[in-house]
Amino acid sequence: MTTTVAIVQQPPALLDLEESVRRAAAHVTEAAQSGADLVVFPETWLTCYPAWVFGLAGWRDAEARHWHARLLEQSPVLDPSGDDAVAPVRAAAREHGVTVVLGLNERAARSSGSLYNSLLTIGPDGGTLNLHRKLTPTHTERIVWAAGDGAGLRVVDTPAGRVGSLVCWEHFHPLARHALHAQHEEIHVAAWPDMPESHVIAARSYALEGRCFVVSAGLVLSTDDVPDDLLAAYRKGVGPDAPTDGPLFTGGSSVVAPDGSWVVEPVHDQSRIITAVLDPARRYEETLDLDVVGHYGRPDVFTLSVDRTRREGGADFTD
Repeated sequence: MTTTVAIVQQPPALLDLEESVRRAAAHVTEAAQSGADLVVFPETWLTCYPAWVFGLAGWRDAEARHWHARLLEQSPVLDPSGDDAVAPVRAAAREHGVTVVLGLNERAARSSGSLYNSLLTIGPDGGTLNLHRKLTPTHTERIVWAAGDGAGLRVVDTPAGRVGSLVCWEHFHPLARHALHAQHEEIHVAAWPDMPESHVIAARSYALEGRCFVVSAGLVLSTDDVPDDLLAAYRKGVGPDAPTDGPLFTGGSSVVAPDGSWVVEPVHDQSRIITAVLDPARRYEETLDLDVVGHYGRPDVFTLSVDRTRREGGADFTD
């Protein structure tokens, strides 16, 4: 039995929650109609990767404060019941019987000033299978995102297989990787904003180490996709080589097999849905040589403890 995965390498609607959710639901429908069992989106696809923080890191920078408030306003608060702003995506997953991994800016609460860089895994019934919050935002990302917790370091059973996920530089965190390897991950979703060589190496290394498929979702975004009033700040955050007109993020989505070889090589400069058919048997063939939590593990020497408590950033006060 094979599994078909689809990577949504399409631009989001920056700082527009309603339109991004509409697009996400449409992409899920399109992917499902093409036979997908698992549909994945890049890091914080909903409602944008806030690249401006790399260029607006000054203390009390007025423009940074403005865009932070806008991002908060356009970021969803997730409801365990499924009655939330991403309900149309849940409905599309339920209608077509697919599993969805959606990267999003998650607002901690409706009156909260804090955001998480999150991956929401939606099951084929539309319900939440897992919510992972990036453990440690990288560099100036810490200006915009709070640190996550271990509650989402889980691998979940889906009709597509056992699915786990991490965000960007979490793939350089050995213990986070091992926490998922230990749960016998079959398909790993790696969410990124871009795919330089270092990220490609990380994805292939993860596949080799975990003996699993790695589905990398990279962001594609051009200057035409960025609102006019945000463009200057966004280009500054992307870096000094950001074009005045043209691609800011070039995608690079890919799929790696459990032996580190390519199922789909990185796809750049294309806005489209990328699909691949995976054969789970390939994973188990590769475990003959290496199973880091089985015959190649040494639990008598090493132990790993994971605190999976969901830690909310606040306190409840009662009279």
